[in-house]
This record gives sequence, structure tokens and C-alpha cells, in this order.
Amino acid sequence: MDLDRPHTAVEIAQLIGARAEGNTARQVTGINEINRVRSGDLVFVDHPKYYAKALNSAATTILIDKADVEVPEGKAILVSDDPCRDYNTLVRHFMAPFAWTAEGPAIGADTFVHPSVTVGTNVRIGSGCTIMPGVVLYPNTIIGDRVIIHANSVIGSDAFYYKKRAGGYEKMVTAGCVVIEDDVEIGTMSSIDRGISADTRIGQGTKIDNHVQVGHDTLIGKHCLIASQVGISGACVIGDNVTLWGQVGVPSKLTIGDGAVVLGQSGLIGDLEGGKTYFGSPAGEWKQKMREVASMGRLPEMLKKMDK
Repeated sequence: MDLDRPHTAVEIAQLIGARAEGNTARQVTGINEINRVRSGDLVFVDHPKYYAKALNSAATTILIDKADVEVPEGKAILVSDDPCRDYNTLVRHFMAPFAWTAEGPAIGADTFVHPSVTVGTNVRIGSGCTIMPGVVLYPNTIIGDRVIIHANSVIGSDAFYYKKRAGGYEKMVTAGCVVIEDDVEIGTMSSIDRGISADTRIGQGTKIDNHVQVGHDTLIGKHCLIASQVGISGACVIGDNVTLWGQVGVPSKLTIGDGAVVLGQSGLIGDLEGGKTYFGSPAGEWKQKMREVASMGRLPEMLKKMDK
């Protein structure tokens, strides 16, 4: 999420009542959560497990709940008793108004948008697209050329991202967008959540079946094939030419390499190398997994022999 203009770390600290240390004149040019930080960004961290990751990330201003921390050279820290709360405050302060538009989106030539489509502000649709009945395009959605979105799909809904509190869950403010590149097709009743502070991106030529969920900040490469009922969590990175067959489950923050194939109903627990085929839950290389399945089928007979 880019700011409308650079602000110093001190200015940001004053907005949330935090204490600035280190290079307090450091310019903050954006706000991002840890998965998508860039130089000039502010990031928040509120758990010791992630202190080092945040402090050593590309972010140059760190909103943190630890007072006695060594500030990395050239960076600033903002000490807060509740970084998550203050991060949400900053996002609400700087994000553009979130609204629906009566004027209609910017639409390219030869594009058909059914009258029942619901469109938010700052939506752009390229040329030669087909947007079918009941589709919802949330604000800040960007659609390339020759994209097909089938009926009742939702593009740009809020991230499923919460901070657990004593009395329940605090919702993380979603201020990012969705980018759908050229020649993508999305089936009926699929959902693609926008990024928390950056973009969720569907690469050129990728085809998505019906009833597919793509989580916030996930980056899907070019020419992927994603079958029905696949669930992809937030902040995943999926390479080019990846195939995910029906009901595959992908937990958050995993990486799948170029050309990988994951067979139906497989459940991932870690990153997958590219160029290989996987099966099972937990997923492994399919030939080995098939041998394991065959062995399990012989297990009752083996136990009978052992009992004799």
C-alpha cells in the first residue's frame, strides 16, 4: 500500500502515539504486512517468533512491541503496546475511500459486462472481456484483456486474516487489490481475496474452474490450471504452468515451483519443487505415494500372516 506522500517515522509515530527510535527522519513511503514488504515500507510485528524476520526484512520502519531492541542501521522502529491495533489505525487513515460507483468502471473495447454485475470504485476492465451475471468486482480490481469471469464469482473480497484477542478476533483491515492478467478464465462461484496491503495476482493465461478459493496476497503464475474446489490460502507463491487438480488444499505461505502437478484431494504441508507430480495428504511424489497406498492395501493380509 503506497502512501499519498512520504511521511517521516516521527510523523507516523505521532499519528498512533508510538515512540520513534533509530533513524526517526526515515521516510515512510508505504505500509505492508510482512509477506510483501519493500524498501520504504512500514511493517508491524507483535510476536517474538517474527522479530528478527521483520527487523531484517526490506522494510525500513518497523512497528514493534519490544522496547529494548537493537535498531538495524539506517532503519527506524516505532515502539507500541499493540502493533496490530496501530497498524490497522494507519491503514484506515491512509487507505483510499472504499465505495461502490454509479458511473461504472473503465471498460475496454469489445467487452461485455452483464447488467447484474456489481462494481466498486477504481475498477478497470480491459478489452475483449466477458463478465457474466452476478459477478461482484470489489474496489481496486484490475482486469486485463480477454478475461472471462463466469456467473456469481467474487473478485476482491476481504482477506481472511485476524488477530486473536481475549474476547474474540480482530479483523485485519484489507487495503490491497486483485490483478487479473490477460487471457485468464475464472469459473462460476469462485472467490479471489484481495491483498492485505499489496495485490493478489492471477497470471496471464491461467484457467480457474468453479468453486475455487484464492487467498489474500497469493501470486499465481502464468498458464496454470486450477480445478474445481481447490483451496489456496493467503500469501502463497505458485509458479508458471502449475496444475492443481480437484480439491487440492494449499496452506498459507507455501511455494509451488514451475511445472508442478498436484493430483486430486492432495493436502500440502510444505513447499513443492517444480517439474514433479505430487499426490496424497501429506503430499509427496506420486509414485512413492502410490506404493504406500498399495502397501496399505496389503496390510490386513500381512497382519493375518503375522498372527499365525
